Amino acid sequence: MIFAFCDLEHEYETHEPFKRHRFSRDVILTAVRWYCRFALSYRDVRDLLEERGVSVDAATIYRWVRKFGPEISKRSFHHRTCRGLAWHVDETYVRVGGRWRYRWRAVDQNGQLIDFRLTAKRDAKAARAFFRQARENARFYQPMTMISDKAHSYAKVVSKMNEWSFPGEEIVHIDRKWKNNRIESDHAALKKLITPMRGFKSLSAAKDALKGIEIFRSVKNGHVRNKAPGVAGEICFIERLFAQTF
Repeated sequence: MIFAFCDLEHEYETHEPFKRHRFSRDVILTAVRWYCRFALSYRDVRDLLEERGVSVDAATIYRWVRKFGPEISKRSFHHRTCRGLAWHVDETYVRVGGRWRYRWRAVDQNGQLIDFRLTAKRDAKAARAFFRQARENARFYQPMTMISDKAHSYAKVVSKMNEWSFPGEEIVHIDRKWKNNRIESDHAALKKLITPMRGFKSLSAAKDALKGIEIFRSVKNGHVRNKAPGVAGEICFIERLFAQTF
């Protein structure tokens, strides 16, 4: 079995999430990376590992993704590059527990992810919760421009946010659908990854998996600092998150 490794010096580890796992860190991170990075199901990842001499159940890979997807996302947070002040926002559908749920997403003018949120409803309350979360995730700054479709929920939220803005710092809301092609194309790329997964069992499972998928897309697209080019650079970046601070 061949895995890509990074020659790293271990400065310190404040938290060891791989304790009491039967498989090694490299096997676990490889399985999580394959699932989140490529259009694969849990069974596909199981079969790929078995080809390399590692026998692991698909349910175990599911648990790894749920645990380490959010962990990788959390450890990557401070390595994100600066986000822009023009946000493209939109919502799309995702299959959860046999039902269609709403996935709210925002990216900046360069295609870098601001944040995402899963909700059971598509209304102004859900939109407000999403924007509150996005602002916190963007370190408490708000965009100068927000580009969306003509959904009334966006207009209501932007109007409410502008009530608390200083004069001259109000958000400019552009609701021209054709100007939002950037996030529409980003949705399409994400759907190609999610389709083979055949939906998620629950909202919490979907959130955990999507955190991993989103961060691996950000790493792939170079939206983090200290990452070398290519697939080897992606692997090295993830390895270093669990080896040391940088």
